[in-house]
Amino acid sequence: MSSTFFGLNISYSGLLASNASLNTTANNISNVQTKGYSRQEVQTQAAQAIRTFATYGCAGAGVDTLAVERIRDEFYDSKYWDNNCKVGEYNMKSYYMEEMEGYFYDSGSNAGFSQVFDQFAISGIQELLKNPADTSTKSQLVGYASQLTDYFNGVYGNLQAMQKDINSEIKLQIDQINSYASEIASLNKQINTIELTGQKANELRDQRTRLVDELSKIVDVQTFETPITDANDPTRLTGANRYIVKIAGGQILTDMSDYHKLEVVARENTEKVNQSDIDGLYDVYWVSSSLYSTFQAEVVLNDKIPLAEKQSWNDYVKERGQEFHLDNAALGGKLRGLVELRDGNNGEYFTGTVTAAEVNGYTDNSTTPATAHDVVTIKVTADWLTDLNKSNLSDQGGIINIGNKEYSYDSWEFIYDKDSDSYSYKFVLSAIGNGNTSHITNDRVGKEAKIGSNIEYQGIPYYMRQMNEWCRVFAAAYNDTLSKGDGGKTNTELFTGTNVTYNAEDPTSHEQFLFGTKYGKYAVDANGVPTGYTIDVSDDSYYRLTAGNFTIVTAMANDPSLMANKFKAEDGAEQNDLIEHLRAIATDKEVLSFRGTSADKFLQSVLSDIALNSASARTFEKSYTNISTSIDTKRLSISGVDEDEEAVNLVKFQNAYNLSSKMIQTFQEIYDRLINQTGV
Repeated sequence: MSSTFFGLNISYSGLLASNASLNTTANNISNVQTKGYSRQEVQTQAAQAIRTFATYGCAGAGVDTLAVERIRDEFYDSKYWDNNCKVGEYNMKSYYMEEMEGYFYDSGSNAGFSQVFDQFAISGIQELLKNPADTSTKSQLVGYASQLTDYFNGVYGNLQAMQKDINSEIKLQIDQINSYASEIASLNKQINTIELTGQKANELRDQRTRLVDELSKIVDVQTFETPITDANDPTRLTGANRYIVKIAGGQILTDMSDYHKLEVVARENTEKVNQSDIDGLYDVYWVSSSLYSTFQAEVVLNDKIPLAEKQSWNDYVKERGQEFHLDNAALGGKLRGLVELRDGNNGEYFTGTVTAAEVNGYTDNSTTPATAHDVVTIKVTADWLTDLNKSNLSDQGGIINIGNKEYSYDSWEFIYDKDSDSYSYKFVLSAIGNGNTSHITNDRVGKEAKIGSNIEYQGIPYYMRQMNEWCRVFAAAYNDTLSKGDGGKTNTELFTGTNVTYNAEDPTSHEQFLFGTKYGKYAVDANGVPTGYTIDVSDDSYYRLTAGNFTIVTAMANDPSLMANKFKAEDGAEQNDLIEHLRAIATDKEVLSFRGTSADKFLQSVLSDIALNSASARTFEKSYTNISTSIDTKRLSISGVDEDEEAVNLVKFQNAYNLSSKMIQTFQEIYDRLINQTGV
């Protein structure tokens, strides 16, 4: 049978349960405004009944207070993280695309493209038509042309500055990921330490979820939590859990108390992907898992080794791990938005098929002794590769992927074969030991070759390429017309580019290119039929002209009278047929076409892309933000603290506590009568 004092124990258990519920309610009320706090609730169950061996069977033994659990729905957490990833991505795109709109903004009255182009190609040409042989009018036109080149130089510089800012922002986001990973790993250890004792680390779990909330805005996040069982008894739970955070489509960031760190590595000048990229764009790598020992780290960090040996130690302790591919479609978050803005090429990247691979097929005779290089020939078909004026391939060397194997290249040639009407690029690979670890092999023939990645977004490289193409075709059309004028007068080209390659002997020198007739795809015979040709990357072809080095031929700037105004020398001084053709270049798409329109529609074409992307980013940002708010509201409806509900709970648990106290008082009176007043 049950103890005489059994009822007192039952009341006491109710008192403990009510007290725990009151304390939990007080904690909930105290944290009603705490961001990320999950409402807590005392979990109770009826205590195991006691057999009384009486006719009524078992007697209830009161209540067991099991745990204080946080109320959380992981389904809504997962949905919130997925959506928050989109919010972060479009937040970055919206911000920077709006800034880019400002660079191209043209009200018609500011010094935008429309004004400077109209002054040069419309108003300036119109004045020259009136006085075709007048030197002062030609001088004015050259001045307007200089303003046009300055416009492109300025926008080009602004886009490069933006690319630099975005690149720095990528580093900040990577540092933030590392910080979150470290904190989550630390919390995992603390949570397991507490929960191994049978208690619940609710507040620490809230902190961890809060960190994952923040992480999900930077990169795609997935979390997995599984109970850890006793190795000797798989059916027994230890109370600890294995908590894993994966990012970017399943790459492990944290696992229990361990975490993997990311690092940014600046590209060398010879590792550029695009011609117009700034120096030092970051690639991201996992820090190698083969970590150095604590002793070795302490020796290096405390400068306990000679300076001459330190670099080799640093190379060891900072060993680079696998690449964290920024072109990963599952990247998500702010990081994806930033990468697409920095590297977005609208899918117009270098790709082709290897048609030939030669070991030591090229010898650099300028060195002593001569250096042998491997050569690979790649056939291309994409229109942005068959027209050299559209090319954005780096002219400083880079990394080329051939059949999923990477090689470094030093230079390349652009080849047009008239007989087969095909276009190819011939790459001179770097010498073995200079980025390459092995020779090119014949099994590479027929395989795909690519430089960079297919990033289907119109980012900075895309707009750089649009500007470069316009400057090239416009300069080529103007120069070609002027060079045919006035009986073949020399120094008649107007536009050129400046070679900004550093010259150690003369650091201030900026030699101008001499394009002549090497226009890339625009090289034709007398009948207008393309001729076979080879253009080396070092040639002064229009490929080397960019919106950044676009400028006026010095001779023309110094002596505008060199500008021709007629096609035939025997025509009179007032003949202006050549000037008429120059006007047609600007406004007639049959004479010069850019993206299917005339040259003066350049801004309209490019700005329409920017405006569309900017509007799209703002729309998606607003849409996903609204969805995020909706999901978070649902999360809060489950895990948030409701003041009215807690007020009701306060009264409910207070009454329960008072009733349990009343029961104890009642049993006290019973035991007093039974023990003190019954039987002497």
